[in-house]
Amino acid sequence: MELINGTIIKGVGGFYYIKTAGDIIECRARGIFRKENITPLVGDNVKIKLSDEKTGIIWEILPRDNALIRPPVANVSQAAVVFSTENPRPNLTVIDKFIAVCEYNKLDILICINKIDLSCGREYEKIYKDAGFDVITLSASENKNIDILCQNLKDKITVFAGNSGVGKSSLLNAVLGEEIFKTGEVSEKVDRGRHTTRHSELLPLPFGGYIIDTPGFSSFDISRIPCNELFHCFREFDGVTEQCRFLDCSHTVEKGCGILSALKSGKISKSRHDNYTFLYNELKNGKRW
Repeated sequence: MELINGTIIKGVGGFYYIKTAGDIIECRARGIFRKENITPLVGDNVKIKLSDEKTGIIWEILPRDNALIRPPVANVSQAAVVFSTENPRPNLTVIDKFIAVCEYNKLDILICINKIDLSCGREYEKIYKDAGFDVITLSASENKNIDILCQNLKDKITVFAGNSGVGKSSLLNAVLGEEIFKTGEVSEKVDRGRHTTRHSELLPLPFGGYIIDTPGFSSFDISRIPCNELFHCFREFDGVTEQCRFLDCSHTVEKGCGILSALKSGKISKSRHDNYTFLYNELKNGKRW
């Protein structure tokens, strides 16, 4: 039995679209996957058995480098988190939640600050550069720094994520060089955009690599992170926790906490620590959001 290698680039309604060396093949998954509670994910490298020239069956899912549960994607090289300086203003708690999930899954992280034509966003740039992230400031509407973004995406599989209305689809269109993604206007009444993406999809970049668009990152699941491991997901805490007086320090309120000392001296951003504390308490109390 001859099997063909390929990569899942899209999954809709139980059908999976597999990019092979020669074509894109529409496939169903083997029934045994359901019995074994295995779900193929966009980004999976697979082996397929052809039924005819255009259809086939996913026969084997090759080992994954990583996998996100929500959104369901696999083998991601890096995450590009997009937020805007204005319209809508960034929700830093949601942003830090997403970053924590990516850190936990050992993904490289690229911070993309869009709409600098409306406001420079230097305060946000400083927060994340000081925390140790690569940061790109962008304007999709003015095509500013798109070339730098492309350099950072080349030959990688990147999950693009951002709340509705931040200009994520506009940035993706600029990177791809054509209008593939629909863009949603931001509602003045609620200051947030409509979701325009309905499923995850892997798209080839003209200069090498892939991007994965997702239906808004407010759904990224943080619940799998144990509360006592969350501090590992805030990279600027690395090394500082060794200065804590107590081994079981939560880094939220304890006397003798190295993190709180660094916060007081300005070495750690207040917004980052505030969001760490919020997420820690949510995880500790078993809440999902």
